[in-house]
Amino acid sequence: MRVLVTGGAGFIGSHTVVALLEHGHHVTIVDNHENSSPEVINRIERIAGIRPEMIEVDLLDDEAFDAAFATAAPDAVIHFAGLKAVGESVADPLRYYAHNLGSTFSLLRTMKRHGVRNLVFSSSATVYGDQQDPPYREDAGRLDATNPYGMTKVMLERILRDVAASEDDWHIGLLRYFNPIGAHPSGLIGEDPNGIPNNLAPYILQVAVGRLPEVNIFGDDYPTADGTGERDYIHVVDLAEGHVAALEKLSTVAGARAWNLGTGAGTSVKQMIAAFEAASGNPIPTVIRPRRAGDLPRSWADTSRAQEELGWTASRGIAEMARDGWRWQSSNPRGFAE
Repeated sequence: MRVLVTGGAGFIGSHTVVALLEHGHHVTIVDNHENSSPEVINRIERIAGIRPEMIEVDLLDDEAFDAAFATAAPDAVIHFAGLKAVGESVADPLRYYAHNLGSTFSLLRTMKRHGVRNLVFSSSATVYGDQQDPPYREDAGRLDATNPYGMTKVMLERILRDVAASEDDWHIGLLRYFNPIGAHPSGLIGEDPNGIPNNLAPYILQVAVGRLPEVNIFGDDYPTADGTGERDYIHVVDLAEGHVAALEKLSTVAGARAWNLGTGAGTSVKQMIAAFEAASGNPIPTVIRPRRAGDLPRSWADTSRAQEELGWTASRGIAEMARDGWRWQSSNPRGFAE
């Protein structure tokens, strides 16, 4: 299958491109490199033995993106491109709404013009908001979010369902993934955030490698086993394989269908830090800070739908996530900049 991957040079996108190539698909990446490095393409080629096609373009440039789409001539699209930092979205919501919705509108218009109706959309567990208790199920209730980034996913899921309902030939997978961490076991690609990391695992890794002094633990008085927040962490390679499974299932999907991609288990902040200490062999200093507004005590997925309908399940545990994450960070202490 010919697959166009928007944002394919990013963290999750690059791992998914590797998985697609390993499954025999032809891949074209479109990316403007706002949150990624051109070096990723070289690393993908070293891992997979195949160099994916790469077109540098911004989805918000309708004319340039239409030309890129025509060149790629895809059968299906996996859509990762978008802004994704929760804190940044709170500080600059207009930018997030304009960019994430606008780029997806551009993609949908282009797909319609070219007669392509197969789409896997990168959604998020943030669509569950704070109105449900874990484990989160795809059909458990109304979607919500506690920040503008999450609301862009809620809104886009609704838009995609409406689009799918408007014409019978649309096949859309909505992948709600939880907390992707780790890296490819080769150590060649991994998470390389701009500036100070917004997420726990890359922050821990930058402390372990000496780039940051300590890990802030925001709250140690939650109703959990050790008082720190629990999240469902998933190895990015498992997540990438989930995208391939969804893509290959699309032809049997009528309209739009949501699937959770997670492990179905929670891991606390302290447990995660301990796993990275074991993987790195380095002590990781911590400081307890007050709780942050909007943080949930516990969050994890019900993954039964993905298991039953996609034949997919996460197979890699926390120790492996930490080992692969450390292999990436220790081999690339400054990320792709080196």
